[in-house]
Amino acid sequence: MLFLRMQHDKVLILDFGSQYTQLIARRVRELNIYSEIHPFNKIPTHLEDYKAVILSGSPNSVRGEDALHPDLKGIRGVKPVLAVCYGAQYLAHFSGGEVAPSNTREYGRANLSFIKGNEPFFAHIHTGSQVWMSHSDTIKKLPEHGVLIASTHDVENAAYRINGEETYAIQFHPEVYHSTDGKQLLENFLVSIAGIHQDWTPDSFVEETVEAIKEKVGTDKVVLGLSGGVDSTVAAVLLNKAIGRNLYCIFVNNGLLRKNEFESVLNQYEGMGLNVKGVDASGRFLDALAGIEDPEKKRKAIGNAFIEVFDDEAHKLEDVKWLAQGTIYPDVIESVSATGGPSATIKSHHNVGGLPDFMKLKIVEPLRAIFKDEVRRVGATLGIDPELLGRHPFPGPGLGIRILGDITAEKVRMLQEVDAIFINGLKESGLYDRVWQAGAMLLPVNSVGVMGDERTYEKCVALRAVESTDGMTADWVNLPYEFLQKVSNDIINKVKGVNRVVYDISSKPPATIEWE
Repeated sequence: MLFLRMQHDKVLILDFGSQYTQLIARRVRELNIYSEIHPFNKIPTHLEDYKAVILSGSPNSVRGEDALHPDLKGIRGVKPVLAVCYGAQYLAHFSGGEVAPSNTREYGRANLSFIKGNEPFFAHIHTGSQVWMSHSDTIKKLPEHGVLIASTHDVENAAYRINGEETYAIQFHPEVYHSTDGKQLLENFLVSIAGIHQDWTPDSFVEETVEAIKEKVGTDKVVLGLSGGVDSTVAAVLLNKAIGRNLYCIFVNNGLLRKNEFESVLNQYEGMGLNVKGVDASGRFLDALAGIEDPEKKRKAIGNAFIEVFDDEAHKLEDVKWLAQGTIYPDVIESVSATGGPSATIKSHHNVGGLPDFMKLKIVEPLRAIFKDEVRRVGATLGIDPELLGRHPFPGPGLGIRILGDITAEKVRMLQEVDAIFINGLKESGLYDRVWQAGAMLLPVNSVGVMGDERTYEKCVALRAVESTDGMTADWVNLPYEFLQKVSNDIINKVKGVNRVVYDISSKPPATIEWE
């Protein structure tokens, strides 16, 4: 693995299981300040490496038997602390204050009705500023030495500080979009109060990562599996910048890519000066998937087949010692929950969990420290084509998890045609860049239709388009009816075997972006 020895000021975020924890880290990064997320009960031993600490929210209650208790020795009164929601309630409840159930759940938009004057924490923020609440408990009494600094109409103790410490606490969430001055508040705390330098930039990341790769890998050979996506592409360009021709890229056609994607992406990679070999193993993957319907079993079958193909190709190279992966920061932090154990598995990540012992390769992950939006900014700094950087995310198992039920070559062909009409239609209509991710699902459902004078009994496909920033949450995109009408007609008229098209208007949560 690749860990950067950065000289940047760092922010420690202690995670209590909030759905918004990743958003806190991303908002801090947007201020050009480096942040790290750690479970509340696995606090790093080298606290001197961090200039400030943020305590996240939590689905737990500080009043419950399952209340989460962080060890704040070496933090409170020593470093600047910002306690958000659960963190604010924790400091109050266990330090002489009082937390009680709200009469009504405090959730949604609110406005600051009172801000104490001359508080650097609220510099450039005025009464009336909108904030986002998300809690069922409320602080009735401030902790010992607590000083009220802000209220809303319904929440008196919306924000407080503690005398004698650089500790601030808020019952609202500055990290979410709906808190209109949330970024300003974070900047006030991190820059004005904690004195942190804003020098975490794409340029500095590229420079430090290239030097770290050179130092760690030296003249060894590295093999990288390219997927055609943003993450593996940016990882490849970074590695190429560091070690040049000692990077060997393998682009595998698993038979589950989009229509003509293998040829077009391979040509694009070769035009970028990368040392790439294309391997068409589509038959091998389809054989491995024959008769499998369970989504997790399909993912594992695809993953195992990829490892076998990749291992065969890696053995054709001499003296390769490293495997590079496009692992990004969300992949890392999703593997550990706020309670320090494995997170509940929603679906398997194709690049998390290591390699079989027989491959005997060391791992290098140049993007392990950054989020998806940061990956794109790093790619722009590296001069990668904006069209490639703007590509929608595409799942590692490809169309294998967009075909519900068993997979056959004919179903793949059918879905490739449907997907091509949908994606090309978005591009031609100027809608592609409005969408974070789009795709089509082939459903295990036949429905009756009429074409001409004939009755048909054919497949139904679902179209999905969402807007998001990181895939953790997503809203469906309100595509124009005229566009959906045209795409539906094109699919039914041009793709043999499909007679019905539906549009998925589910948001995440509760629905995932992919159907499997």
